[in-house]
Amino acid sequence: MGTRGKSIIQVDANQLITLLNKAYADEWLAYYQYWIGAKIAKGPMRAGVTSELLLHSADELRHADMVATRIIQLGGTPLTKPEEWYKMTNCGYDAPTDPYVRVLLEQNIKGEQCAISTYEKIIDFTKDKDFVTFNMVQQILQDEVEHEEDLQALMEDIDMMVARELR
Repeated sequence: MGTRGKSIIQVDANQLITLLNKAYADEWLAYYQYWIGAKIAKGPMRAGVTSELLLHSADELRHADMVATRIIQLGGTPLTKPEEWYKMTNCGYDAPTDPYVRVLLEQNIKGEQCAISTYEKIIDFTKDKDFVTFNMVQQILQDEVEHEEDLQALMEDIDMMVARELR
């Protein structure tokens, strides 16, 4: 990071790097959870669910890239081994062992809710202290909120469709 860039940060850079590495681990695990879920999905509205999961997986990968770039700018190193992701994760990894679309949606909604909480904490940590990280995290948080809304809407549609079929 440049000299002037370092001088405007008013947080403990090491603590921030740790928070960002934990978010970085979450993003990689979320990427894979979405991606593999899209590959194995079965059930009503599978095509729509698969499409949404693939879109979200691409966003999670983009988030991982953004976070990794910021970690490097702060003088840190992004986690370099996938096994480190499991040690550092905030949100964990919920393996999609049941391919039913509603189960996949529930798992990913839970993950998005955790991501929202994670990024809220980073926003609180950086607000008025590190504008670059704050703005980046604000962008990511906006995506995570939209993801939760998208997934919940799909689940509501599936529930309505199934309920109608049962009548």
